[in-house]
Amino acid sequence: MRTLFLQAPSYDGFDGGAGSRYQARREIRSFWYPTWLAQTAALVPNSKLIDSIPHGIRMPEILRQAGEYDLAVLHTSSPSFPDDVKALAALKGANPRLKAGFVGAKVAVQPDESLKYSDAIDFVARNEFDFTIKELAEGRDWSEIDGLSFRDAQGQIVHNKERATLENMDALPFVTEVYRRDLAIEKYFIGYLKHPYVSFYTGRGCKSRCTFCLWPQTVGGHRYRTRSVGHVIDEIRYAVKAFPQVQEFFFDDDTFTDDVARTEAIAKELGKLGVTWSCNAKANVRRETLKVMRDNGLRLLLVGYESGNQKILHNIKKGMLVDVARRFTKDCHELGIAIHGTFILGLPGETKETIEETIRFATEINPHTIQVSLAAPYPGTFLYKQAVENGWLDLKNAELIDERGVQIAPLHYPNLSHSEIFHSMEDFYRRFYFRAPKIAAIVGEMIKSPQMMKRRLREGIEFFAFLRAHREPAH
Repeated sequence: MRTLFLQAPSYDGFDGGAGSRYQARREIRSFWYPTWLAQTAALVPNSKLIDSIPHGIRMPEILRQAGEYDLAVLHTSSPSFPDDVKALAALKGANPRLKAGFVGAKVAVQPDESLKYSDAIDFVARNEFDFTIKELAEGRDWSEIDGLSFRDAQGQIVHNKERATLENMDALPFVTEVYRRDLAIEKYFIGYLKHPYVSFYTGRGCKSRCTFCLWPQTVGGHRYRTRSVGHVIDEIRYAVKAFPQVQEFFFDDDTFTDDVARTEAIAKELGKLGVTWSCNAKANVRRETLKVMRDNGLRLLLVGYESGNQKILHNIKKGMLVDVARRFTKDCHELGIAIHGTFILGLPGETKETIEETIRFATEINPHTIQVSLAAPYPGTFLYKQAVENGWLDLKNAELIDERGVQIAPLHYPNLSHSEIFHSMEDFYRRFYFRAPKIAAIVGEMIKSPQMMKRRLREGIEFFAFLRAHREPAH
């Protein structure tokens, strides 16, 4: 079947791709690659991937192409779902014979509710959906496709049996071939990565049990299933030739450093290729491994610290000790490895005092850059279940973003309100970045590179606009 894979238009600047941990507009305009959607597109010959928001493609232009396809597969998320349904319905209005449905964490955990939301939705693919969609595009009988939920000829909703977890990750083709075919890589930029960058996964799943983390609890699972070292390096070789302009490769696995022997093996092969690369990491990597990574092209680690309060880390099952994170960060500083640290405000156990503790912790360990998010109870996560049961989340006001696509603070606690959590983000950013040493470091970085100066000035304008907007009432 002629198949369209679509990340539909939504809020301006909305980062809804599966590579982003939180589907929302960012403090600084940035976009992750739609890697999950691209991975599935790579399995379907002659398919087309449209990632509309980074590329500025509006719905009228997409509708003009609707007649060219037999099947449309849209990636959706909890925040964007209502808008995505409108896009799907519009596609079917432009091409009544089109079969259209959704993939993504939202429909993986709420297949029945999603199909009932609109009669326009023909199907949803649950959990790990790559081969479910491949079989759908091959024209197989829907009743025989594992992992598929659909509306039958009588309008009844049917849920087929679960699809077996994919074990041979090398069976997946390169996503970078789809990037080259359908995407303009210059449209993707992240503040802490060199531009242009390319990101993809070298494995799926995460053994950690963080209660808030979306992908392991909904689609990827808790077993880290990996591609072979050779398969990963072959894709890097392909990407180096396909995208000679790329400045950095990022491995978006939930925790790339979980398998130490494999991490070091990949690093040594990357060193031979002479590429600059970065990855996600837990704040417990040994100094010896960090050194191997650095010596072979590692530039930056994206580290989820979440909180500086040990009790909160226990509450969210982070499996991390604050003192271990301090030691790890010190090792990175000494080895010259940059860190982009991520923190979350409003997690279970949060108080005004723990927020203060986390801000002090962040300024003490001093990552190169930070991102502060608000605790987001996505359906399908333990945090969502916990929040509903404890009355921390009002289901009638359980939105995760506002009318502009910006994150709100949906959780509240007996001694901490929505508004206090929301406005603590602004305070966090100001106290971290508006310090003389941090300002001097940023200015020094800009002086060394005219390109970096231009980029940081743009980001600075966006960041100050974000801070101004953040003073508005949150809830």
